[in-house]
Amino acid sequence: MKFIPNAAFEREMLKELNLSSIDDLFTDIPSSVQIKNLDLDEGLSQQETEKKLRRLANKNKSCQNMISFLGGGIKPHYIPAAVKSIQHRSEFFTAYTPYQSEASQGFLQAMFEYQSMIAELTGMDIANCSLYDGITAIGEAALMATRITKKSVFLIPSNLSWEKKSVLNNYVKGPGITVKEISFDEKTGKLNKSSLDDLLSDKVSGVYIENPNTFGIFESHIEQLIKKIHEYNALSVVGTDPFSLGIVKSPGEYDADITIGEGRGLGNAMNFGGSGLGLFACKQKFIRQIPGRLIGLTKDSNGNDAFCMSLQTREQHIRRGKATSNICTNEGLCALGTAAYLSWLGGNNLVEISKTNFERGQSLSKSITEVNGFSKPFTGTHFNEFVIKSPIDPVSLNNKLINHGIQGGLPLERWFPTMKNMMLFGITEIYDEKDIKQFISVLEEVIA
Repeated sequence: MKFIPNAAFEREMLKELNLSSIDDLFTDIPSSVQIKNLDLDEGLSQQETEKKLRRLANKNKSCQNMISFLGGGIKPHYIPAAVKSIQHRSEFFTAYTPYQSEASQGFLQAMFEYQSMIAELTGMDIANCSLYDGITAIGEAALMATRITKKSVFLIPSNLSWEKKSVLNNYVKGPGITVKEISFDEKTGKLNKSSLDDLLSDKVSGVYIENPNTFGIFESHIEQLIKKIHEYNALSVVGTDPFSLGIVKSPGEYDADITIGEGRGLGNAMNFGGSGLGLFACKQKFIRQIPGRLIGLTKDSNGNDAFCMSLQTREQHIRRGKATSNICTNEGLCALGTAAYLSWLGGNNLVEISKTNFERGQSLSKSITEVNGFSKPFTGTHFNEFVIKSPIDPVSLNNKLINHGIQGGLPLERWFPTMKNMMLFGITEIYDEKDIKQFISVLEEVIA
């Protein structure tokens, strides 16, 4: 069918419809609600569009040509070429779990291996094959704890990040779950045990604890905290940074019931904040309540090993009233990247990369506090993120640092009003001592 040029066809169609113009098609719409024109620029050709987008893209600064010590969760990690190569294979290059999935044995095996690795990494009995991101995993954990315990109060730390609180509050509106906040110790930055004791009751379904927490600090008494939670027959939900698990105990070792986390950094790029990877694992006895899906190993009709979706408790597969969540897919491409990354890394190298992240976090924080006027407000031991108190306004400081090609810490006062002039810094294995020295040199210059 000919589409270009179409003026002759347009006239022919209007004549057939006994209309004089295309506007006659809309005469049933009152003129008072008709929009005469949209406040939009003139349309561009494909060539002009590509040129404009390239100009816009060139304004971006990547972490390869600009040092970034921004804390808050999304940080640059090294991604081996092998991971990208596997992710980009045509057999795998989709973010969606295929329908008729049993025909996709390679993909299912990759998800099975991913589950096995996450279960081993977290020390839990079972892991699903991923959720949308680490933030929605908190909401799913709250719903799961409520289903299991039949109780309706969920406790979280008051120093939980604002994004996580927002998403969690959206999750709990429907089922009527009450969220209460546990205060934090203003000296150590850790969870306030007395506050937890005051809030625990027989109405609590679960308690969420991050280790390390939003301020990057390890909860050194987490085993005692979880033991206390279990005394009230509540579930312990632990949020963890997977990169820390090479040097600290896994949640399974201190009897966590559910473990969640953000796995984006395990083989996946930052992608302007998109495409997260929700890690979710739990004890075996809670397997029927786990959200998402599980991939299992079985035998086909010929007795050969075969992979299949062995548990899919979503509303598309079972009665809506019996579904555990409305999670309709998994982050397949990101989970594949994580499986490839962890395979490439291996257990010994995970220990090394954990040590590197920890040591560089200590080095950066020590170097900053040696600059006149900067200090650490918390005494707790941190991983690779930490809070620093600045002698000048953090926004002003960051603007000065940006002019020198460095991204500073995240100002915290907007979300934590008592934390005036405090910033959340972070560092990973991609930055070394030379980068730290360069940053300190610039920092001393801009505050002079």
